[in-house]
Amino acid sequence: MYANVYNTQGKKIKEIKLPVHFEEEIRPDLIKKAVLAIYSHKRQPYGSYKYAGLEAAAWTSKRRRSYRTSYGRGISRVPRAILVKNGGMFVWVARVVPNAVKGRKAHPPKPEKYWYEKINKKERRKAIRSAIAATANPYFVLARYERVSEILKPIIDRFGLPIVLESSIEKFSRTKQLKDILRNFGVYDFIKYVKETRRQRAGKGKRRGRRVKMNRGLLLIVGDANSPINKISLEEIEIVPVNKLNAEILAPGAKPGRFTIWTESAIKNLEDLFI
Repeated sequence: MYANVYNTQGKKIKEIKLPVHFEEEIRPDLIKKAVLAIYSHKRQPYGSYKYAGLEAAAWTSKRRRSYRTSYGRGISRVPRAILVKNGGMFVWVARVVPNAVKGRKAHPPKPEKYWYEKINKKERRKAIRSAIAATANPYFVLARYERVSEILKPIIDRFGLPIVLESSIEKFSRTKQLKDILRNFGVYDFIKYVKETRRQRAGKGKRRGRRVKMNRGLLLIVGDANSPINKISLEEIEIVPVNKLNAEILAPGAKPGRFTIWTESAIKNLEDLFI
């Protein structure tokens, strides 16, 4: 499988052979398994207070004809608190048991629950290769971006997939330079769409650190983690070194086909990774 390499002006300069990753069978089921495993690694254990619902001053005798017994009264033998006392007579209310007011929960969340899901090393690598292959498949890319297919389809028809840029782009450190390059490829309209669809979340998630909902945007994969382009910070563009890739970055939400641009050095460095 071959791909064209373009300069910053959008002109073809040469053709390169792609690694075997791009010929991998696309397995959405395996991608989903790897992505869910990554999500599980971010889960924070939580649980209720160990003695919640158990601290009521509730007790009932389990002996007949004894003080404060519930035997022979036609009531269930659950722990009860005294609401009103009149000599040897009581007005009782049930406590502690799950079906009682102020009682404990039947099966509360346990903080000791183990959330971390494991995945086989070969499965994880195959999932990454599969997600890489999906980024070069027009069917999966357009299926992921149905709402902006009229923007992406002309780009794909003109430049093909995957889109590979010359490595000199990694020397740029200014946002304006990167935006100018994206305009040359017609990708800037996609960036504007991502920015315009940024919206405030409905519901309580706003007060839990998830105020904004937005598309993950363009993925730009570079070869060197220390290159100046990594300093550029844009919400609409995610810049990732090739050795830091995982299934969740390549297929957010476990849906393969993220719109991706590669640099030539990233393609070369990919040959020895995830095999």
